[in-house]
Amino acid sequence: MIIKKKLNNNAIITKNNQNQEIIVVGKGIGYGKDTNNLIDENKIYKTFVPENKGEKKRILDMISQIPVQYIEISEKIISYARRKYELILNESVYIALTDHISSSLDRYHEGIFLRNKFQWEIKHFYPNEFDIGLKGLEIIKEECGIELKEDEAGFIGMHIVSSEVGQSMDDFYVMTRFIQQMTNIVKYHFSIEFDEESLDYYRFITHLKFFWHRISRNRENTMGSLENEILEVIKNKRVNAYLCALKIKQFIEEKYKYELGNEEILYLTIHISRITKNIPEEE
Repeated sequence: MIIKKKLNNNAIITKNNQNQEIIVVGKGIGYGKDTNNLIDENKIYKTFVPENKGEKKRILDMISQIPVQYIEISEKIISYARRKYELILNESVYIALTDHISSSLDRYHEGIFLRNKFQWEIKHFYPNEFDIGLKGLEIIKEECGIELKEDEAGFIGMHIVSSEVGQSMDDFYVMTRFIQQMTNIVKYHFSIEFDEESLDYYRFITHLKFFWHRISRNRENTMGSLENEILEVIKNKRVNAYLCALKIKQFIEEKYKYELGNEEILYLTIHISRITKNIPEEE
């Protein structure tokens, strides 16, 4: 690769094999180099391919304002997320996460500590993403010698969740609130506390995440005759779970103006039945 523009000692603008303008980052990649010089591609640890001028500006601002070490930390966190959990993340997570890490470390040096009001929800609704956040704290400690509080693991997890769904942090808050509402309906209907370590609970929360995506995009589901037959069987076998699913249906239609079809009621009933399977049906 040939340098088209040197941004600083750790970042340059060049072109890839498809003749696209790209921004590459690596420690010392531009040191002692000038325009039209070859770069050592072994030093590259992150490549940005801006999709538009706005994204390019955000990347350039990040590179000019934030220590390259923080970009490398973000890369390690995101690589861990992709490697361990096979997550598909929006590339914009690099900017958001790097900016957050920079702000967190700035606050640390100023003695400012922010509590994460969604810490409990992150731990219980997004355990994989919270684990990524904890790994992020380990990486920050290794790279910077700074031990941040666990609330920051929650913040990192929030950025990962936001990147997974391809939406903003505001959308994350709304989705988390939706999950709270759904789980509360089930809790109060059955007067139970969930086994939050169980696979059934994890599957239910995952279902609710995708359920919210459909509601937020107003996407309807179609249902075949086989699924209708299954619903008839399920609702007669697990009456209480079905009645709880109907409560959720009524709530969503009133609150979100989204009409649930039989397919969604079927899957809600199945998941509710699983997480309440130890409760006798007659109760």
